[in-house]
Amino acid sequence: MSSLPSRYPGERLFSVLLVIFSVFILWRAYLISGFSELSSAGAIPLGASALMVITSCIALAQSLKTPAVEGARFFQHCFPVVVGFVMALVAVYAVLLEQLGFIATSFAFLFIALRALTRRSTLWVLGLTLVSLVIIYVIFRLIFQIILPEGIIPEREILAALSRLWGES
Repeated sequence: MSSLPSRYPGERLFSVLLVIFSVFILWRAYLISGFSELSSAGAIPLGASALMVITSCIALAQSLKTPAVEGARFFQHCFPVVVGFVMALVAVYAVLLEQLGFIATSFAFLFIALRALTRRSTLWVLGLTLVSLVIIYVIFRLIFQIILPEGIIPEREILAALSRLWGES
């Protein structure tokens, strides 16, 4: 049994990007007030970003000298099929949101995602989808009064009928 650490796919690239990001943050922190004195406005951001540069360089050096995991592939490890499926589902949701409206699109998104990602019955998924959608709708539309895309479901007429029904009681 080997106790040496292994490097997973994408780890070197991530370490390089982390160093680049840290150097960029260090430069942005330096632009706040330069390195004039320890009590200046940019002193803490400068110190924190310098620490980020140091630690990201250490992480990069370690990833350069560790051996790769045998048989691991980037897309299998970092981008499994389920992640691609959910990303495609979110993209379709974004495209259809304006045409179908919030309620219909969100119902379809939640139902398909829950059905595909859980091993529960269709009835359970349908119930959870409806409860979740009602909670989301009440919070965003009724409490925070955010205007959501109406689409194919006549939301205003339904809300007006409900308010008339409650108003007459």
